[in-house]
Amino acid sequence: MNQYIHTSTNQKQDRLLLFFAGWGMDERPFIQYTPRESDFMICYDYHTLDFDTSSAARYSHIDVVAWSMGVWAASQVLSRIALPVNGSVAINGTPFPIDEKRGIPPAIFEGTLEGLNEVSLRKFQRRMCANGSAFDSFRHITPQRSAEDLKEELAAIARQYRELPPASFSWKKAIIGENDRIFPPANQHTAWEETSASILHGNEAHYDESLFTQYLK
Repeated sequence: MNQYIHTSTNQKQDRLLLFFAGWGMDERPFIQYTPRESDFMICYDYHTLDFDTSSAARYSHIDVVAWSMGVWAASQVLSRIALPVNGSVAINGTPFPIDEKRGIPPAIFEGTLEGLNEVSLRKFQRRMCANGSAFDSFRHITPQRSAEDLKEELAAIARQYRELPPASFSWKKAIIGENDRIFPPANQHTAWEETSASILHGNEAHYDESLFTQYLK
């Protein structure tokens, strides 16, 4: 796992906004968001779920936001380590990323993995976005990672999901975009109904800048 941190230039902060991005990401799509009175850590690349706790140890107040496959990654990481987590928001993802009824159906996941190349990756990224205009905006901040690297990451996610025990981390809030074409909204709802999380429905796509503007602050 990579951990990119942006620290406040004004003064030393006690608060950290800890963000787990989705599969295939790096920091580029998210560095535009600068939380107020807070440092900002972006986690991505889930070849492994090794998390360097020393980079978060000094903060007394941590708010967690996770998106897409990052919801699963955060669930696993935060089940294993003790951090002073205050709020937690899951966006368009579940702790069960490869699941017929609670995540991405296995056949679709495997099809994405087996057929992944530069062309299919662009099609996937287009499906993440609400429309052509949103996709054009995303293309200006596309992660600088190859399709081969992303294919290896996706295979590693599948392997870890099979091998790791279920996560015990409890989310406080789950956001479900009804226009999500990656994680089926009905499956997200089924997953979160099993938990104590407050569920909020909206009209957003899977990748939607309005959600990041609202919650990465």
